[in-house]
Amino acid sequence: MKSYIVGVGMTKFEKPETRDWQYWDMAKEAGSAALADAGIPYGLVEQVPVGYCFQASTAGQRAAYELGLTGVPVYNVNNNCATASTALMMARQFVEGGIADCVLALGFEKMARGALGGGSDGGDFATSPVARHYGVMAAGHGFEMTPPTAQIFGNAAREHMDRYGTTEIQLAAVAAKNHRHSSRNPNAQFQDVYSVEEILAARTIHRPLTKLQCSPTSDGAAAAVVVSERFVAEHGLADRAVEIAAQAMTTDTEESFASGSCIDVVGRPMSRAAARQVYEQSGLGIEDVDVIELHDCFSINELLTYEALGMCEEGASGKLVESGATTYGGRWVVNPSGGLISKGHPLGATGLAQAAELVWHLRGEAGPRQVPGARVGLAHNIGLGGAAVVTLLRTQ
Repeated sequence: MKSYIVGVGMTKFEKPETRDWQYWDMAKEAGSAALADAGIPYGLVEQVPVGYCFQASTAGQRAAYELGLTGVPVYNVNNNCATASTALMMARQFVEGGIADCVLALGFEKMARGALGGGSDGGDFATSPVARHYGVMAAGHGFEMTPPTAQIFGNAAREHMDRYGTTEIQLAAVAAKNHRHSSRNPNAQFQDVYSVEEILAARTIHRPLTKLQCSPTSDGAAAAVVVSERFVAEHGLADRAVEIAAQAMTTDTEESFASGSCIDVVGRPMSRAAARQVYEQSGLGIEDVDVIELHDCFSINELLTYEALGMCEEGASGKLVESGATTYGGRWVVNPSGGLISKGHPLGATGLAQAAELVWHLRGEAGPRQVPGARVGLAHNIGLGGAAVVTLLRTQ
């Protein structure tokens, strides 16, 4: 059984504490936009998986109730930075499993200002769900007084530079591209353009990563309406429908930890495995993809993901971004939204915002950032801890 996205919506992503709203306000805004995009009322929705990381238990119900009090099941989803794509995957599984014909996947986050912690309880990393990950990092690099998430990805960058000759200029080129792309996106938290030199000159968070190479904390929400082929036909939605051609989620395996490398700990092996599954499911390959929204929580992770998705050989990602192959006029357009670095990163909304961006491109509705002739899109979303979700979308 096939599944389709027929409606998407998102709020503008905002710096925390700059807009007077609560998480249920942002969820209502994004969910209402997705339903309006599909042209259907909330009363037709049969299941609602809701993703978030920092709100209290059953916050999903509090948010969904703003759309309607219909009594349908609401599932609260938390999978770190991959939360929203996990909600989307649940929606697809409900539809393709024959459980429901119409599902609303919703994700939101209301965050605090400042850098994310390492997932520890009161500063005790022994109790953290990512204690194993940070233990690998500490064994190889020690532990510095810098933000933990920037530290583990920054150390992955150091390893990549030492192993493959990747340069700070290539890392900064990722951020420069994504900031440039976001200047065309009214939903992006940041819309300023920066040169490679300005990015390198910004304040260092954890060497070699500067502030402009790190995703910010953000408030915002995103949503998608996922339906069956029967629902598409019954409601005349063929012109709105974008097929979820394939989707896979993976978690860490022995490979993630055995090498002692931060490159593996932050998710390259599980991203590679998820991508392979998606290619096998769909019969498509990376060569068939036109537009990509991937998890650039830090500039290095975009480079690692190029390699995991098969866009280049291992170690060649720095040269790939430097060549212009991942921007307009190149082989792929990667993160036309501005990505996490510039569009923003409200954890519970990110994966669904990626899906929304791809749907707009595949429908030809992305405005000034439209990727010409886009027919196949790929979303990649990871959560340290670990989860990697890869989703392949295509127009009919």
